[in-house]
Amino acid sequence: MTTAKSTVGPGRKRPKTGGRVRGTPNRVTKDLKEMILGALSAAGGQKYLQAQATASPSAFLALIGKVLPMQINGDSKLIVEVVTVTQAQEQGRAWQKPG
Repeated sequence: MTTAKSTVGPGRKRPKTGGRVRGTPNRVTKDLKEMILGALSAAGGQKYLQAQATASPSAFLALIGKVLPMQINGDSKLIVEVVTVTQAQEQGRAWQKPG
């Protein structure tokens, strides 16, 4: 009995036979982004975000953390100073616990 050699084995990949073409954006992600931007516009846009920065600073900062990496390119000369609460108090900086 003769067995045929397998073209797929350890270290070998099957050829791609379907799915999206490489580089094609995900339509669901695009649609979801459009819905989020539409809801933001309906809620008041920039004024709404300013109010949320005060009302829910932790949620607002989480949003900033998601958006900033998309906005800053490698050529920017951005300096970020990270200061702990203790360091801020030692330097006489005003600090308030959120909420």
